[in-house]
Amino acid sequence: QVQLVESGGGLVQAGGSLRLSCAASGGTFSSNAMAWFRQAPGKEREFVGSIDWDSIRTRYADSVKGRFTISRDNAKNTVYLQMNTLKPEDTARYYCAVSRLYASAETSLSAYDYWGQGTRVTVSL
Repeated sequence: QVQLVESGGGLVQAGGSLRLSCAASGGTFSSNAMAWFRQAPGKEREFVGSIDWDSIRTRYADSVKGRFTISRDNAKNTVYLQMNTLKPEDTARYYCAVSRLYASAETSLSAYDYWGQGTRVTVSL
């Protein structure tokens, strides 16, 4: 059974940084795209960033470009999201995801099959 477990969320002041981690188990995902999405209260889940199977290509939402960096360690079945210069509008629950079909860095929710339970990030003024 595939499980994704996120960690690293918390409360941080605007301008601060956090690093999220997502450990995958129940399979080997070195050939699969991985991604981060987020969902703020009352809003739909939205794409944040994705990375292809060999870390050659990454993609980001315009709202986080230049501030967030996605990376992965295939030996550890883990994907990371380094978040710098955080803003109050980054407040959300952050979810990692793995695609069964795609190796490329996809941006749509429908491309991803496995999801974690999420980790909460709160950015205060």
